Amino acid sequence: MYRKFFGLQDNPFNVNPDPRYLFLTGHTQEALSCLTYGIQNRRGFVLLTGEVGTGKTTLINKLLEWLRRQNMATAFIFNPRLNVSQFFDYMMVDFGIPGDSKLKSQTLMRLNHWLLERYARGETAVLIVDEAQDLSYQMLEEIRLLTNLETSTDKLLQIVLSGQPELDLKLRQPELRQLRQRVTLRAKTYPLTLEETRGYVDKRLSIAGSNGQPVFSPEAVEAVHKYARGIPRVINLLCEHSLISAFADQEKPVSARTVDAVAREFELDELEPTAPPPLAATPENLRMAEALQNLAALMDRLRKSG
Repeated sequence: MYRKFFGLQDNPFNVNPDPRYLFLTGHTQEALSCLTYGIQNRRGFVLLTGEVGTGKTTLINKLLEWLRRQNMATAFIFNPRLNVSQFFDYMMVDFGIPGDSKLKSQTLMRLNHWLLERYARGETAVLIVDEAQDLSYQMLEEIRLLTNLETSTDKLLQIVLSGQPELDLKLRQPELRQLRQRVTLRAKTYPLTLEETRGYVDKRLSIAGSNGQPVFSPEAVEAVHKYARGIPRVINLLCEHSLISAFADQEKPVSARTVDAVAREFELDELEPTAPPPLAATPENLRMAEALQNLAALMDRLRKSG
């Protein structure tokens, strides 16, 4: 709709985690290097955490792109609500491991045999779990036990857990101390600074085919950063709707006034600058949070079933 008006060939601010649009800040480059190093050196467990909307899934997709170029076998699990049986079924199918037994013992034997064959050929297998903060304690323990698949010198399966900061809180609980002790490397994503926001917007416009003409005024980019607090997902939202609004008004470049109006429409001007402090990370609070999440999921299913 607005692409021709602004001289673009693609929509630069789609919310899809397209790895082409990954903007490598110093922190992002460090996180990607940490992930690739941990996998290449068979370190077992690697943890990736960051606030909502700071680009974890885009980073994971970039990692998957790299892993496939290296011919590494991958299984990517993005639904943390799977039970143990469903989790193992999905993992085996994504790895391409044949078999029809539903017994966990048989599944683990097939997985171990397959991993040993790959290891003998010098090949690596990587399991990536997104939204891991929502995994149950039982599921996290099952994932930990997968690291017992090893030789005398190396882990056979490399595991990346990606999630929000609540995952860090969860791993501090006594019930998960064995898993916490097995995390060998930690990577993080962060909100963008104002300078990084400018680079982020310019990079996405360039990838989308911008001819170099100004699309956003400098004041507009500053307004975007102010309302988005450096969160890439919110930056995308503001920029996309600001482009639509500016096109409707035949305004070029996008002004700060237009960004202000879009921010008010989405009530971003009413948000607190920072998120409220989390509850203390006690077992009781975490169990309560998990119970509330399960209740919300149950209510949602009941509503859908009529």
